[in-house]
Amino acid sequence: MVIEKSAYQPIGIFDSGYGGLTVFRAIVEELPPYDYLYLGDNARTPYGNRSFETVYHYTLQCVRYLFQRGCRLVILACNTASAKALRGIQQRDLPEIDPARRVLGVIRPSAEVIGQYTQTGSAGILATNGTVASQSYPIETGHFYPDLKVYQQACPMWVPLVENHEFDKPGADYFIRENLAQLFAQSSEIDTILLGCTHYPLLMDKIRQYAPAGCTILSQGEIVAKSLADYLHRHPEMERNCSKNGSRTFLTTDDSALFDRQAKIFLGNPVISAQVDL
Repeated sequence: MVIEKSAYQPIGIFDSGYGGLTVFRAIVEELPPYDYLYLGDNARTPYGNRSFETVYHYTLQCVRYLFQRGCRLVILACNTASAKALRGIQQRDLPEIDPARRVLGVIRPSAEVIGQYTQTGSAGILATNGTVASQSYPIETGHFYPDLKVYQQACPMWVPLVENHEFDKPGADYFIRENLAQLFAQSSEIDTILLGCTHYPLLMDKIRQYAPAGCTILSQGEIVAKSLADYLHRHPEMERNCSKNGSRTFLTTDDSALFDRQAKIFLGNPVISAQVDL
């Protein structure tokens, strides 16, 4: 794989769909000077119920594409991709593609901080089927907080609710109430919840409504943004290679007009994207 080096070296942000835009938004707010290139693999979303091998193949294909477009640093703003593909890409593919490039995920930064918020030592993870099945959160949090008790609950209907614009409608209440009840049935000691899917912040108002009073609910966007700022501070050789013209470019593997309509829900501002073939 031949990658041309140019003056345009944006930070790449990848998601299987639209949820990664909540991470994109937080990163841009935290680090506004940089150039950003967002790629949504909307033609093949959702990743949540796909096999490990399929998610790995799709994610690697998208990472390679972002590298070809000038990115030296790519953020997998997708919990499923971070759970099922990140380690393989880091260990097997990057040494062959370019050892100087980096791919980072959203699970490790979240696992690094979750233990700071709980008073009871019990935390809940709300995520897709794929992320829950991977056991990535219990494994990662165990590295930083060996005594933390982690309880997971899959919420398979939450992404469709968001993407079908039902996240603020009465129909969403049943599924949110039901999944939260299932989580707290595992332990009444849970006092901190991490939203382990980047779509879920759009459901925050209803989650707060049905979660116990005083329960801390963490969204990943701000966590990942601060982690990225720290990473760039600790790795000046990477920071110097990220171009800083303040540009934001949006790419999708599906219809660009559809992407633009959906993206506005996640970002709050209109965008103009371009469709690409991988």
